[in-house]
Amino acid sequence: MKRRTLAIASALVLVLFASGRLRAKDRAQSRTTGADEFFIISSVDLKKHQLVLKHPTEVTELMQVTDSTVCLDDQEGRIPFGDLRAGDTVYVTHAARRDGPPVATRVRRAPMTVEQLQRRYLPPFGGR
Repeated sequence: MKRRTLAIASALVLVLFASGRLRAKDRAQSRTTGADEFFIISSVDLKKHQLVLKHPTEVTELMQVTDSTVCLDDQEGRIPFGDLRAGDTVYVTHAARRDGPPVATRVRRAPMTVEQLQRRYLPPFGGR
């Protein structure tokens, strides 16, 4: 009985460790390649220069905005940080910090197109 419990607990720890490493690897790759991530803005705090962003999986993330953060519209034109609103869909490129939330280096307000949805989240269909 103890041996079986130990085996199950060990397997669970291994799965949790592996999933955390994969998630960390994906985030590190996103930061180092400059790739953007898709979010829905949950809230905008103009005083603290922060965004609460929601992944499509409903997981939220706090993001710091600085004076060097570039905010763009869907035509790649610059917009002020104050033009961002809750409910906007955005593509964010960000960098990690040792302390505090990650810093957004680029925020582009744009819709999620069907092409983007398929490319980012759906597996290839029919050998594409």
